[in-house]
Amino acid sequence: MAVDVAIIEGGGANISSLRFALERLGVTSALTADADKIRAAKRVILPGVGAAEDAMEKLRAAGLDAVIPGLTQPLLGICLGMQLLFDGSEEDDAQCLGVIEGRARLFDAGDERPVPHMGWNSIRKNDSPALLEGIDSNAYFYFVHSYAVDVTPATIGITNYGRDFSAVVTQDNFCGTQFHPERSGKNGARLLHNFLTGVS
Repeated sequence: MAVDVAIIEGGGANISSLRFALERLGVTSALTADADKIRAAKRVILPGVGAAEDAMEKLRAAGLDAVIPGLTQPLLGICLGMQLLFDGSEEDDAQCLGVIEGRARLFDAGDERPVPHMGWNSIRKNDSPALLEGIDSNAYFYFVHSYAVDVTPATIGITNYGRDFSAVVTQDNFCGTQFHPERSGKNGARLLHNFLTGVS
């Protein structure tokens, strides 16, 4: 499978894990902040770990805050990268890319519900688009995050951690996962495969 994948460079963690996951699927990738290379790629991935405003500052510095919303090829946002596709985040009152309507909110911690939400949790499918083909409802994926976007019209996968939140979203050519598919075993590998081959 020869697919040209651009991974947007923005200081995100787990880049090596993501690239290894793509390699296992027979795909080579390039980590880049070059707008022309990103526009030319067949698939784009926006990873992210950390603070929303810091990530947005890096994208603005590279001029990518103006590039990403105008992309027409399939783009997958992962973890913070998914949140950046929305209007904003409570975290530092960050203004994000505004591709999808919604805003990330901090979880309320509980006695048996620490924040960040870290570990394996199941998703329930809200729809059956190409991105979730071959993945069972209630399949488990690996999460690490303190903020989450409520369920929106773009939500196709829902997880509960004190409240329902968007675990998987898709709108036009943009999609995102709050979990880390590159750390989610066979279910994560299937989702990446679907993104690379079945999403257009």
